[in-house]
Amino acid sequence: MIIETSCALPESPRPIVLIGAGGIVNDAHLPAYKIAGFPVAGIYDPDRDKAVMTAERFGIPEVYQDMPDLLSNAPASVVFDVAVPGPAILSVLRQLPQRAFVLMQKPMGEDHGMARQILEFTRHMQMTAGVNFQLRYAPFINAARNIISEGLIGELCDIEVNVNVYTPWHLWDFLFKSPRVEIVYHSIHYIDLVRSFLGNPEGVYAKTTGHPAMSELASVRSNIIMDYGKMVRANILTNHCHDFGLKHQQSYIKFEGTRGAIITKLGVLINYPQGIPDSFEYVIREKDKAPVWQKLEIAGSWFPHAFIGTMAQMMIAAEGGGRPDNSVEDCIHTMACVEAAYQSSDTGGIRPRKE
Repeated sequence: MIIETSCALPESPRPIVLIGAGGIVNDAHLPAYKIAGFPVAGIYDPDRDKAVMTAERFGIPEVYQDMPDLLSNAPASVVFDVAVPGPAILSVLRQLPQRAFVLMQKPMGEDHGMARQILEFTRHMQMTAGVNFQLRYAPFINAARNIISEGLIGELCDIEVNVNVYTPWHLWDFLFKSPRVEIVYHSIHYIDLVRSFLGNPEGVYAKTTGHPAMSELASVRSNIIMDYGKMVRANILTNHCHDFGLKHQQSYIKFEGTRGAIITKLGVLINYPQGIPDSFEYVIREKDKAPVWQKLEIAGSWFPHAFIGTMAQMMIAAEGGGRPDNSVEDCIHTMACVEAAYQSSDTGGIRPRKE
């Protein structure tokens, strides 16, 4: 049995121009583009020193002085990679030309209101715009999707995400000023992933909380239930505060069907940013036989390999492949689920009746 782990690639990759030279660009975007052979034509960041250092590290030929310089000298057929924080996305989009091809960093704004503005603006400007919800293109997710789409584990009826790790939030200074943290900057990936398999849920139940040891941050733990009716379960459980060594840290995604299951461990989140190796196991029940779990060795991981998929979708769209899978038209539903999760958390549960 051949299990596909790679994502679709464009026939003729377009040049990329990066707006932003932060950590995610250096750690994921540019390494992914190098692996895929995607050409990077230039880069701009308000902090020119950061842009120069990044350009030197990755051999980027052009460092633009400012946005007017970028717009005047960028190649004609280009994909703009907008790698800036959510609240800054719209201001960058307003400077880009009509009908531009744009991949923007997640989240799609910090809340659903911003996301709606981004959607309406890209529609108005006839842009082909996508969001970098890259987990749905990770090699181990491609493998899981292949197994599920072939019907090998039967009808998919359960998705569970469980993250119990210690996350060094200090690596992202801007989060300490954000009124929302865990769901919109982390669990959003899992919400988007569940949607990519099961579609839009009927409802969302959630509670997101802080932690005494990380009191400067709005939230660092979340419980999220996505409601898909009576026969399908989708649960997301995250705790970023398990600072008690690696022994009991865990990070996995489990898919269960009526005839089998898949468990993939996300090593990148454990001992971050060093990480540990991923693992991928699956079982397919055969009649009158005991279940036997099998391991699949998968080349590549979430970082940086999944970032190939989001950019590839934009380039395939530019070749006439229609709307990208990660389009703003699709990702607005992820943002709606995030908003519903925060509303559920703020509203609280139903109080038990006093007897």
